[in-house]
Amino acid sequence: MTSVPLAARLGIPRGPLFFPVTAYGPDGSVDLDVYRAHVRRGIEGGAAAVFACCGTGEFHALTPEEFEACVRVAVETAEGRVPVVAGAGYGTALAVRYARVAESAGADGLLAMPPYLVLAGQEGLLRHYREVAAATALPVIVYQRDNAVFTPESVVELARTDGIIGFKDGLGDLDLMQRIVSAVRSEVPGDFLYFNGLPTAEQTQLAYRAIGVPLYSSAVFCFAPEIALAFHRALESGDTATAHGLLDGFYRPFVELRAQGRGYAVALVKAGVRLRGLDVGEVRPPLHEPTEDHVKQLAELIERGYALLEENK
Repeated sequence: MTSVPLAARLGIPRGPLFFPVTAYGPDGSVDLDVYRAHVRRGIEGGAAAVFACCGTGEFHALTPEEFEACVRVAVETAEGRVPVVAGAGYGTALAVRYARVAESAGADGLLAMPPYLVLAGQEGLLRHYREVAAATALPVIVYQRDNAVFTPESVVELARTDGIIGFKDGLGDLDLMQRIVSAVRSEVPGDFLYFNGLPTAEQTQLAYRAIGVPLYSSAVFCFAPEIALAFHRALESGDTATAHGLLDGFYRPFVELRAQGRGYAVALVKAGVRLRGLDVGEVRPPLHEPTEDHVKQLAELIERGYALLEENK
């Protein structure tokens, strides 16, 4: 691991944040060789960081042993070129266990996902994430979504917690996020990282940037890195014509296709990786594969996206 703190490495958006899918072989077991190839392609393709075994990587479907193996492979493949952040979740005891496993595997940080099943109050959520943050020396990014939704006051407390460096939003409530950013800016001096974690975050990133959320996850980078990079460059340079062209011609149709099936935020991405020539296998239950027609539509959409890049040259 590099001596540069994770917050500093992530704070300047040098490229899309890469959330690799987890590769499975024909028998359904984790295929570490294919996973290594997938991670390597992403790093060499311009990713600013690797978020291993998170939502797109089917954290929910992995055993602790599989999780450790994948995180270790991601760290080995990165070779310090980019940071590797690992997922951690479930109830507090298991989240702590996954955090420690990630630390032993060499991860640079943690993405702390929502607790499993329960709807907890703010006091309980704060206690949960404080315990996860205290369990290792790894910096933690807290992921807001589903049953983990925070008030601005609670995020201020998170920002004051040793080890918690950032907040990722997968809820999509811009009013709430604006109040969160404002409250933390007013109450906690220093830099606190914010991430747009909505599925296909590019679709909403223009709005998120406007309220002070500069970082975002890119599932599209898994299977169409050139498109994701072109969009990222357009955002950073203020090239709204290119950004709008990609939103209108690629991202909006992709979001509409993704909405055709539950779990497509993962399954459709994995299908896209296979379409681009890397056999990462199917998703594990309870997710299911896209229909044949939806995969055909995805292939056509990917072609259209690359055609847009040619037109903008």
